[in-house]
Parts: sequence; C-alpha cells; structure tokens
Amino acid sequence: MTGVMPDPTILAATRRYLHGVAELILAGPQYRRSGTIRLRVLPGGFGAIKEPDLRAMGDHLVVGDQRLPMTATTCAALGAAAGVEVGPPEGLYHDGSGVQPDEPIEVDAGAAGYLAGCFSLGDAALRQLAPGEQPVLWPEHFDLGITLDEVNYGISPGDGYLNEPYAYVGPWKPRSGEFWNAPFGAARPLRDFPDAGALGAFFAEGRAQASSMGGLTSS
Repeated sequence: MTGVMPDPTILAATRRYLHGVAELILAGPQYRRSGTIRLRVLPGGFGAIKEPDLRAMGDHLVVGDQRLPMTATTCAALGAAAGVEVGPPEGLYHDGSGVQPDEPIEVDAGAAGYLAGCFSLGDAALRQLAPGEQPVLWPEHFDLGITLDEVNYGISPGDGYLNEPYAYVGPWKPRSGEFWNAPFGAARPLRDFPDAGALGAFFAEGRAQASSMGGLTSS
C-alpha cells in the first residue's frame, strides 16, 4: 500500500531533511507563536496544527498559495521565504534531526511520497485502534503516535534502530515474551503490512499483549 521502498540511501537522506523541516520550520515557529510542537499527517505530507499554517507536501513547502521547492536550498532560505523564524522548539528536548539552518537540503520527491504514504497508513491504523485519539507527528524523533494506558503506539520513518519505516508498540514498563522483539517493546517493518487493517491488527495485538499481566517484567 505504501509502494516500492526507494533506495535506502536516498530514503535516509530525505527522511533526515524532512525531519529538519518538521523541526526547524514547522514545529519551532509554531511553538513560539502558538505554544505547541504537535504536527499532523496530511494526505501527501504533514503540517502544523496551529499558526503559522505551514505544510510539507512531497518535495515542496506550502505557504498559503506558494509552493517552495525543498531542493537545492536550506531551511534558513525556506524559512525566510515563508516569513518565519527558523529554529527548533527551545528547551523542550535534546535530540532532533541534527539538520542545521544553513545546511543544504535535497528532498527527493519519490522518497518523500513514500514516507507520506507510510505516515498515512499509520494514521489510518492508529485511528482504527483508538477512534477518539488524534495521532501526533512529533518533531523530536519524527514519529507518528498515540499513547493509551501507558503504552505508545506508532510509526517511525526509520532511525538508528531500523533504517526503514516500521511500526512499534512501546510499553512504559518492559514486557517479556515472544511478541516483544525490540529493546523498547515490539517493532515490525512497515513493508510487512499490506494495508491499514493489517497494521491495525498488529497494534491491537500489542494492546492485548501489553494488558496481560503475565507479560509484565519484574523490576
């Protein structure tokens, strides 16, 4: 459903640049103006939930009726064109994209489209799991998630743990058992799920496994 995964090198580079855009151009300015770092998934990309109303759609930053190419440019240049003060949310977290405002960025359209499909798939599955929850795209780790009963459910576009998009279930308290195959809980490559229903089933299984007291690891 998410299409053919792009070349890993191109995917990783585009993921990092989009993470930088999310952090420096969307979340940082939104936090300074509107007091929140939460972002949301949109068809074909992602965007702010409050002012300033900015969206990253494919390989373009959308500002009103302007479409600014996110190729052969920098976050500083994009921010200047969008009329925002570029920079991460200050004092909230210590991790992040590592992208600097003056660093050249080159967002690949195909890789950006693939990642947008992954986020849309995750958004649909999370809403299936918990219809009353609003999935949040967090700028710190650039992952989409919700939290239910001290368990995190979400989609990562790839990171140091796994260099490709994956789904995860992360209980706040460690669990034991075959289902829990990652240091933070459970993870499965997103390419293993043909549709939102299959992904939603993984999240539902994780919820059931997490609620089983038999799987709770003693501290």
